[in-house]
Amino acid sequence: MKVVRPELSVIIPVSEQPRVHPVEALYTDYQQRIAATGLSYEFIYVLDGSFKKVYKALCALREKGENITIIRLARWHGESTALTAGFEQAKGERILTLPPFYQVDGAAITELIQSAPPADMVIVRRWPRSDSLINRLQTRAFHLILKWILGVDFHDLGCSIRLFNRRILEKVSIYGDQHRFLPILAHRYGYKVREVPLAQSKQDIYQKLYPMGVYSRRLLDLLSIFFLVKFTRKPLRFFGLTGLSSLLAGGIYTGYLVFQRLYMGVALADRPALLLGLLLIVLGIQLFAIGLVGELIIFTHAREQREYTIEQIVN
Repeated sequence: MKVVRPELSVIIPVSEQPRVHPVEALYTDYQQRIAATGLSYEFIYVLDGSFKKVYKALCALREKGENITIIRLARWHGESTALTAGFEQAKGERILTLPPFYQVDGAAITELIQSAPPADMVIVRRWPRSDSLINRLQTRAFHLILKWILGVDFHDLGCSIRLFNRRILEKVSIYGDQHRFLPILAHRYGYKVREVPLAQSKQDIYQKLYPMGVYSRRLLDLLSIFFLVKFTRKPLRFFGLTGLSSLLAGGIYTGYLVFQRLYMGVALADRPALLLGLLLIVLGIQLFAIGLVGELIIFTHAREQREYTIEQIVN
């Protein structure tokens, strides 16, 4: 018996308790907006942890005949893991990720699906922004840093609404807190990513300040994405350049100390500077060796992995 696949899989990860709007009302709104497109669809809710009230509400909707798949993770893992679990369950050729709360007006979701520009992934920019000045400043600063270190010009990676082709998941995988950077990772493989402005929901207007630990984790996420995008396939460029810089600095510094000892009579025995110079030399050699080992590993597995994506073959 042939399995009929839906045209669209809607994945809603539930990972943060404070930002979960009433389940039945939100689902009904989402369902009506998507049904208006005329596409066949499925809803997949991924509960990242317990969320007993959400689970009961979803079970009640299923008893009413709603086409909802519920995935419950044994404990909290983070939104990236929740999305990955949803991706594995999804059957549609197109995937739409939505948050368990309003980020844009409901009517904008229908507009997004029906009039999405030709692209492998369409991401949403909430515009005009009507939330607090602090939120807008945080978003602006984050994306300026992102543009500076990666050269990508996106404006609202914090928006969870994304519509993309299933084939992207064949190349792109996410973990940790990398769900925010899914468009960047897709762009890295040559997929076409477009950003469209949609009206921000009035229910998305709130002021949120994170603890300093969250900002430091975001910075580390940026650095990890920078390395993944720039140097995953060429580790020697990163480790080799860093190692050679350390080796050169240590060599020059140690050479200067030796020159002082031989020609200026400056003793070395009671100077820790010599240890610093030697440490830089050893560190440089180790970093270069790490890059070389990385290159050997990539060369060994190069046939198993492709870093390019074929858009079309005309024969």
